[in-house]
Amino acid sequence: MEDLSLHIMDLIDNSIAARASLIKVDVREDLKADLLHISIIDNGEGMEPAAAKQALDPFFTTKPGKKAGLGLALFAQAAREAGGGVRLKSSPGRGTEVRAEFVRSHPDRKPLGDLEETIRALRASHPEIEFRFRHRILGLEEQHETQG
Repeated sequence: MEDLSLHIMDLIDNSIAARASLIKVDVREDLKADLLHISIIDNGEGMEPAAAKQALDPFFTTKPGKKAGLGLALFAQAAREAGGGVRLKSSPGRGTEVRAEFVRSHPDRKPLGDLEETIRALRASHPEIEFRFRHRILGLEEQHETQG
């Protein structure tokens, strides 16, 4: 995937498949710490502990009929390539939380892409789901924040 907004869209598709009714996307750029944090939190079905441990493996999927689950694995790879990593928390009936960290200035960090348009398209195609989106840039003279 060429930019991080496409990774986010793919992870949100996972949340939708897990019957989430609320999906929170938080993007925080910390200029002073030179970090980019992305979190996607849903209230979907969640995963059993054994499945959550394997979820970052590209050859593991919980989706029937699929042989591979590349979304999380590719997102984790993108974070590692940019000097960061991914943490996953999930439990049955409580949802899933994916948190990633990237070195913001790392030459291999993918661009963010058009996050606002990505969320707008998801809202339009899934009006039954509540999306909460926040993008903050910390460390500017004035803090920049986009919510929706």
